Order: sequence, then C-alpha cells, then structure tokens
Amino acid sequence: MIESEIDRGIFVSRVEAERTAFHQLIDRYISEIAPKHKGAYSEIKRLEALKRHPLATRIVATLTSSDFARYRDERLKIRKGNTVKRELALFQCVIEVARREWGIHLAENPVRMVSRPSYNDERSRRLDPIEEQYMLGALELRERRADGTYADASHNPWIRPIVQLAIETAMRRGEIFELRWKHVSLDRRTAHLPATKNGLPRTVPLSPKAIQLLKDLPRSLCGRVFPTTADALKKAFVRGLERARLKYLADCGAAQVTPQEDFLINLRFHDLRHEATCRLATKLPNLIELASVTGHREVNMLKRYYNITAEELAAKLA
Repeated sequence: MIESEIDRGIFVSRVEAERTAFHQLIDRYISEIAPKHKGAYSEIKRLEALKRHPLATRIVATLTSSDFARYRDERLKIRKGNTVKRELALFQCVIEVARREWGIHLAENPVRMVSRPSYNDERSRRLDPIEEQYMLGALELRERRADGTYADASHNPWIRPIVQLAIETAMRRGEIFELRWKHVSLDRRTAHLPATKNGLPRTVPLSPKAIQLLKDLPRSLCGRVFPTTADALKKAFVRGLERARLKYLADCGAAQVTPQEDFLINLRFHDLRHEATCRLATKLPNLIELASVTGHREVNMLKRYYNITAEELAAKLA
C-alpha cells in the first residue's frame, strides 16, 4: 500500500500525527498562535481548560469525529450551546493549523464533520435603577484601613468607571480595555476604536456624563484609559454585586420590607451593553444611527430594542 502510494507520488507520512498527543498541539497553539489574536487572554484561558479533558491525552492520528461528537454531547449536559460551540471551534482551529503548518498529516479535520449545537444567546436582562444605585455604591473606591483590610466598597479604582462607561456608551468589555487616551477627544466628545469585535473601526459619541467620567480619571503612563485586566474586572464585578445585594437585603430588613428575590441576580457585565443599547434606543430612534454607536453590523439585530406599537406608527403618519 505504502509502496504503491510512493510510486504514484501521493504518499504522505503520518509519523508526526501518530506520535504527537493532542495536548502538545494545544500547547504549541497557545505559545505561537493564540497570542496574535485580539481575544488572546480569553482564548488561552479556554485552551488551558480544554487541555484538562481526556481528549487532550489522545494521539492526534487516533482522533475521530465521533470522539468530538461525544465531547459535544457531554459538555452540553453542563454548559450552554454557545460555550460548546466555541470550544469545538477552538479544537478545529488547533488541528487545522497543525495540518497546514506543522506537518501533522491527517486525511481530514475530524472536528469539521461534527454538527454544532443550536443555541440562542440573546439576553434581555435589564438593570433596574435601584440595582444600578446599589451596584455603583458597592464599586466605589474604598480606603485601606491601618490593619490592611478594606471597607465594604471596591479597592480597584478602575472598576466603577469601567462599569459606568459601559452603561453610557454600550462599548464592549474588550473595546473598553483597548481604549487609549490618544484616541479620546474630549473637545469633540468622541472615543475612536481602531479595532472592534466585528473588525471595523468605530468612533463612539460621548454623553456629557461619559465626558465628565473621563475627565475625572487619572492619566496612566502606558496610555491606556483603564490600565487593569479583564480578570481583575471579572472578580471585582462579581464581588461588587455580592456586596451590593447584601447591602440591599440588610436595608430591606431594617426597613421591614420584602426584598426582590432576583435583585442583582443573573447580571453579567455584558448585560450592561444591552442596558446601554436600550437607553440609547430611546434617544436615537433611527436604527442606522444606533448601529453606528453600538457597532452592530446587522441592523436587524437592533430591532428588538424598538417596541413601537402600530398605534404609535399611525400617529407618526398622521
């Protein structure tokens, strides 16, 4: 068989694929490929977690589409469809790079044949004004006590303004972290984003509240508007919500009123973008204008933010 393929000039050695473990490919991808990507931090963190799965110990040549289909079904029992879809996409990318550039010869990419789970990741979580009040109160900068402990508020000075800017502008978390002072014009009331999730640059108009927020910030030597990390934001945001809810429950107890069961429950940072878009939609009734602010490529995605009735439309036509 091999001799026949050699004679016909179509022989491809599978030696590397037969002696390389999948986790070795993942490691190489983490060191050589992932750092070049815009979402490198999140991607690397996800890949490190995937390395702990038994699939990562398998020899690459033995991996089949059935293996990844079983992986998909296992993960769907404990994770949402969107999460599993992203994991499969990462597996596929790792193997594809290995096939094309690292001499790992496989007849096909086994992940490509696996059907992706269907999902709907649209969230409609709104931020109640009272929730916002307690949340921002819990994220206020706190002073360090003499014994090294802190009061009830945040000790990261960047978290509260990050949250406030997200609510004011509908900017994504990654866009906020990439924001540079050289791209902010307080005179023109704009913040320019050279690189965004959809690959297109965008200039965001700044509200008076956003302008004042930025004016009050100290300037970092590195040029970043918010010189902190995504991990620090995630941890501080979760802790802040916990503190805010405890304060709310204590206040309800003191006032002898029944607290809302869902107060600050199931709130994610990305929900602030939804909240901001809802608020902007009341000020910008034109879908094109709203899309230019939020960065949505598909204008149809913004239709859910407009709940105008037939009667209201009729009044506009009068």
